[in-house]
Amino acid sequence: MKFFKLTLLWIPAFAGMTLGMGGYCMAQNSSDTIQIYDAATNTVVVSQKVVKSDAEWKKELTPEGYEVMRHEGTEPPFNNPYFDNHRKGIYKCASCGLDLFSSDDKYDSGTGWPSFVRPINKLNVATKEDDSLGMVRIEVYCPRCGAHLGHVFDDGPPPTGKRFCMNSAALKFVEQK
Repeated sequence: MKFFKLTLLWIPAFAGMTLGMGGYCMAQNSSDTIQIYDAATNTVVVSQKVVKSDAEWKKELTPEGYEVMRHEGTEPPFNNPYFDNHRKGIYKCASCGLDLFSSDDKYDSGTGWPSFVRPINKLNVATKEDDSLGMVRIEVYCPRCGAHLGHVFDDGPPPTGKRFCMNSAALKFVEQK
């Protein structure tokens, strides 16, 4: 039998919305729930998707973060905070805080962007085909808030052979002591 932890705070004034941890507006509809992996508790939990208007995202995110995460932009290689980060910790979604990647799975791909062999859990990333820029790639996005994170390629090292090439602007690094 599986048990899921669901932490929500209901505030009637938000009619149909739930205000979760950190002030994120989350959809109340049960079809807007997803299963995610919580690295802190090492469990799978049920979470509400984070739903915000474009104006809310623009107000809350940095200009570069907004362009990358909400408009599928790409930051410059080698000129971003995490491509050469070697500290131990967890990389989270900069929009909603979802655990995405562990520093244990990060490697130097030589591309100038932070690269990982796998996500922290397959539940915590979503993918779709991206045929922009005249090529077909696989986009990686956050399943909880829909933020564009980067792309995944089949040219990575063992054990997965994958290269999850992410934008630093879409990530928030939390160092582990």
